[in-house]
Amino acid sequence: MSFALGVVLFAVGIGVSIALHEAGHMYSAKLFGMRVRRYFIGFGPTLFSFRRGETEYGLKAIPAGGFCDIAGMTALDELPDPMDRKRAFFRYTTWKRVVVLSAGSLTHFVLGIMIIYVMALSTGLPNLNAPPPEPPPATVAQVSECVGATTGACSPEDPAPAREAGLRTDDRIVAVAGTPVNNIRELQGATRPLQGPTEFVIERNGQQQPVLIDVARVPASALGGPSDEMIGAIGIATPLQAPTAVPMLQYGPLDAVPGTFAFTGTLFANTWEGIKQLPQKIEPLLAAISGEPRSPETPVSVVGASILGGDAVDIEVWWFFLYLLAALNLFVGVFNLLPLLPLDGGHIAVNVYERARNGLRAMRGRPAGPPVDYTKLLPLTYAFALVFIAFAALTLTADIVNPLRFSP
Repeated sequence: MSFALGVVLFAVGIGVSIALHEAGHMYSAKLFGMRVRRYFIGFGPTLFSFRRGETEYGLKAIPAGGFCDIAGMTALDELPDPMDRKRAFFRYTTWKRVVVLSAGSLTHFVLGIMIIYVMALSTGLPNLNAPPPEPPPATVAQVSECVGATTGACSPEDPAPAREAGLRTDDRIVAVAGTPVNNIRELQGATRPLQGPTEFVIERNGQQQPVLIDVARVPASALGGPSDEMIGAIGIATPLQAPTAVPMLQYGPLDAVPGTFAFTGTLFANTWEGIKQLPQKIEPLLAAISGEPRSPETPVSVVGASILGGDAVDIEVWWFFLYLLAALNLFVGVFNLLPLLPLDGGHIAVNVYERARNGLRAMRGRPAGPPVDYTKLLPLTYAFALVFIAFAALTLTADIVNPLRFSP
């Protein structure tokens, strides 16, 4: 129940972010006197709408974004209404147009900073510069009755390597097949490729002794993994490293301000690096879809982010829930400012180009040039839109068939 609540809460957070993004465009346009004809959340068939003043507000059936219809956004916009022509977007100075176009991303930035400030005051901020905590030692916390049971209950056919070898609670595994292991991460890495009788060295009551364990090959999914890849397992539970072990920095109301901006700066830098590396993530996403283990470095869609948010609520790690929401807002804000149509950054680039071109023409005593012909930019617009849709579909597919999960 708490997982479902977390998914719903995160989805609502995304919906609020989208609504505020479009509200940023709308209110800044109204502030300058531009005519805003429609403000809708979602796409497709209209569920309901109402008119207040000159603007129609409403909700559409597909919750995959939203739009703010400002009269005269481009030269392609038909303006049969005289009031539309009088207060059209393109009639205003360049700086006002840029502010309106940037307002959506600026809203995401403000929202992200506010969430981080709330984190600083409540859960604290994760210390991203701290070295990662050491994994727990390879100590047996529990010996399983079997390993890889497919029905949830052990049957006589299910292997029980650790139990049959006589392992006990509090035994510490110090070597696998002659390779020393110091923690559970090294134990898992050493055991994963094995199969059949293998010599393990354990430490019991301060004394080391060899133990022969018949390593079983079981699907990773039977152990809670994301795929059916066959891996070696011996049937023990080890100490868990809780996500709350991440070093957290606590703040008061005043020192949270510089802490918030420092943390935001780090997230901005990480976001930009992540955007630059998106083309390199295609191959790992394809591998995840084919059943290979999902790399935590792969991007997630809003569905994947909602699943992670649900996991965070389920185990009551609220700092991670808020962190995800803040990071998503910063990512959307930065990505939307890329100088590519149909993103807001592409429209900003066109308006800045027109202003620079007209400035050069004025210096040479020539009149201002015509508006940029958007029809000539349509091939590039369609090309980017197709690439974006394909990448989004790839990420969404990976999040459905092999989602990233957050667990202690």
